[in-house]
Amino acid sequence: MPTKIIEKDDVKIITPKLYRVILLNDDYTTFDFVIEILKTVFKKSEEEAINLTLKVDREGSASVGVYPYEIAQMKVEKVHSLSRSVGFPLRAKIEEV
Repeated sequence: MPTKIIEKDDVKIITPKLYRVILLNDDYTTFDFVIEILKTVFKKSEEEAINLTLKVDREGSASVGVYPYEIAQMKVEKVHSLSRSVGFPLRAKIEEV
């Protein structure tokens, strides 16, 4: 039986569109809570979380990760759910990269 060779041109690799998750500043959510969100939801180190929290505070927002749509949406929903559960108005949004 002869070996079948597949040409590279026959294979299409489809990569999903990516979306940036952006954390938005507010006047009520504590730095400690934002840092905890960044560490738990976005798997940031302590140093990264502190730096991103400061950026959100100074600039009004900061990109905290880039993911396929479903994952980005899930992380935004997690941020909103955790924030509401402790009475903070912290918000996040997604933008296509």
